[in-house]
Amino acid sequence: MAHFHTTEAPFRFRRGRTPLLISFPHVGAHVPECVASRLSRAGVEVHDTDWHLEQLYAFADTLGASMLVATHSRYVIDLNRPPDGASLYPGQSVTGLCPIDTFDDTPLYTRGEAPDAAEVAQRREQVWLPYHAQLEAELQRLRAEHGVALLWDAHSIRSVLPRFFEGKLPDLNLGTADGASCDPALAQRLLAVAQGAPGHTAVLNGRFKGGHITRHYGRPAQGFHAVQLEMTQSSYMDEAMPFAYRPDLAAQIQPTLQQLIETMLAFGRAA
Repeated sequence: MAHFHTTEAPFRFRRGRTPLLISFPHVGAHVPECVASRLSRAGVEVHDTDWHLEQLYAFADTLGASMLVATHSRYVIDLNRPPDGASLYPGQSVTGLCPIDTFDDTPLYTRGEAPDAAEVAQRREQVWLPYHAQLEAELQRLRAEHGVALLWDAHSIRSVLPRFFEGKLPDLNLGTADGASCDPALAQRLLAVAQGAPGHTAVLNGRFKGGHITRHYGRPAQGFHAVQLEMTQSSYMDEAMPFAYRPDLAAQIQPTLQQLIETMLAFGRAA
């Protein structure tokens, strides 16, 4: 049986001055040696990372948002999956709590090296639980201090992934768990901003409706409003190795991202 151990902190956190927390659960690329030594080449290259999002959202620091940034790869453990590994989209192809394949259906592990239940439990205890404990604690602090807590769950994905959807994904995919995770008025304001993005497409609760974080922490009746944005990586980076950041593309989408964040903050101030 493999034994999981990591010396890397499970997250980086910066406290802001507004009611908004931005969560980056899939930007981490760290894979401890006890896992990396068993991975396929595709696994070692951590292809399915939400590359460069912290850089893309750098403006949010100046707007006063708190920032919670994952350090470990989603291949180690997926922070946006329920701790019991239940499917977010029953009947559709998904990757699990501790994935065993890539978005391209390539095996992550050499034969017989996938984690067993005991190792999954170790990864959950050392990486998943601390991240979520910090997320919960910050939302409670924001709610106590500001009367409302706003959660923006930031994601990105390759624009063409036949395993998960047909054709090309819209660029800006807002998810509110089909309206359950935030005030409907906020969702509509955000959608209007996203649909106004020059040269980009947008949808609300399309293929991506929000993962575990959005669904679990969004409780609008109690003052916790959560929104997920899944955006195409082609909007700001090269989607092939070495996954380079593209400042020319980023500059075109960042004004819309900033407007989305400012729209959420305005909602929080008025709540």
